[in-house]
Formats: sequence, C-alpha cells, structure tokens
Amino acid sequence: MTPLDPALTEPLRNPQTVLTALDFAGVAVFAATGALAAAREKHDVVTFAFFGAITGVGGGTLRDLLLGLPVFWVQDWRYLAVCLFASTALWLVGQRDWRFRALLWLDAVGLAAYGVMGAAKAEAAGAPALICIVMGTLTACFGGVVRDTLAGQPSILLRREINVTAAILAATVYMVLRAPGVGVWPAAIVAALSGFLLRAAALRWGWTLPGFPTHARRV
Repeated sequence: MTPLDPALTEPLRNPQTVLTALDFAGVAVFAATGALAAAREKHDVVTFAFFGAITGVGGGTLRDLLLGLPVFWVQDWRYLAVCLFASTALWLVGQRDWRFRALLWLDAVGLAAYGVMGAAKAEAAGAPALICIVMGTLTACFGGVVRDTLAGQPSILLRREINVTAAILAATVYMVLRAPGVGVWPAAIVAALSGFLLRAAALRWGWTLPGFPTHARRV
C-alpha cells in the first residue's frame, strides 16, 4: 500500500484544523435545531434564519467574549453563511413527520461536538482545565437556552433530563484525555462520542437526573 503524502496528512494533525472542523459542525447542527424550533411554531423563512443564526453562534459568541477573544463569526462570515444555509434547507424541506424527532438527535450531536469545541478553544487560549470545561458547557448550551426562550419553550437548564450533563461529560472527557498528552483528534473523537452516547441513552431510555430530595416536616 502506498503511504499517504505527509503534506496531505499534516493538516489533520494540526489542532487548529480540529477546532475549525468542530466549530463548523457545531454551528451547522445547532442552526438546524434553531430552524426546527421555528418550524414547530410555523414561522416564516426570515424567522427560520434568525432562529438558526442565534442558536448556531450564540454559545460560541459568549465563549469568545468571556475568553477575551475575537468573536469567531465576526472574523469569518462563513459561520453565518452555514447558519443561513442550514435554516433555508430546512425551510425548503417543508413539513415532515420526522423533523421534530430530528431536533432531539441533532441537539444531541450539537451538545457533544460543541462541548468538545468550547473546551478545545479555551485550552488553545491557555485557560485552566476547569475553565475549559465551563467554556465547553457554555458553548454547547447557551445557544439552546436562547433558542428555547425565543420559542417559548422550557429552557434546557430547567429540565431534569440529561442534556447539559452530556455537554459537561464531553468537555470533561476531552480535558482528561488531553492532560497526559493524548492527541487533539483522538481526544476530540472519544469525548464527543461519550457525550453523544450519554444523551442518546437518555433519549432512548428516558434517563433523568434526580430532583432535590424532600422530607416530611417533623411535627
């Protein structure tokens, strides 16, 4: 078998390539969830695009502002283009029986991918491990919080279902694997898969987090 040209494989070993790939993937998936939320309320195409954009870039915007970095979509117009493309594509697809179920699964993918992406970008900025995990969680969840608020739905932060927890797991696994020097790509793949599988299991078997325990008052 002829070995691959190192010039072709070198970009795949570049951490920046990993960050960019995860960033575009997360933006596209979350933009789709925003558009699907607009579809639930039967909004017009402009509202589709707005929901898609605010959901796609919301978490990353907060992350960059907190880290003191240039806001990613202001520096690169392609992120907004991806949001608009995903939203418009869902508008053109029209009503389908599967689309609201797709919202749940796309959200699971987005939580995992963006949980890793936020942690990886914070790590690249030199943030401590705990801050990286927090940034990963915020990146994955804030856009969904804004989406649910605009759509008049209960926020993901107020649900007992395993949702935010999946993003925390993805970010944590990534940082744990990076600590001993595991490569960016292997760490990102394993971490994203861990977060997705946890969310997928919660969707499949109805897992939820326990609520605050209450006890009978003593007389």
